[in-house]
Amino acid sequence: MTAGTPPRVHMVELDRDEALKLLAEAPLGRVVFSHQALPTIRPVNHLVEANGDIVIHTHPGAALLAAQSEVVAYEADDLAPATRTGWSVVVSGTASQVSDPAELARYQAALTPWGMRRWTTWCGSGPTS
Repeated sequence: MTAGTPPRVHMVELDRDEALKLLAEAPLGRVVFSHQALPTIRPVNHLVEANGDIVIHTHPGAALLAAQSEVVAYEADDLAPATRTGWSVVVSGTASQVSDPAELARYQAALTPWGMRRWTTWCGSGPTS
């Protein structure tokens, strides 16, 4: 390596448990879904359940709610551009609205929404990849 040449870095595929652990530690991520036939990305905070389900919350009338039972993706990362290192986890699965009152209460206690809007709807997605 010569002076001024960045060190070589390489990609390493994470196993499922390690990927979900990193995802659980991330303060926020991005949910990706289709809205009016276009890809849409929204930054949100999340909760990762022990079984791998990813739970986010959204507001009534949100475009994401139209994606119920549709395939969605969720991505979070922690990158260090100066050292060209970091990680990125992307999972995909189907979105569904959580309706069980006990689960809703637990999620409401565990997740504080970002922004000023009151968020009352919760979506869960079990990763399929």
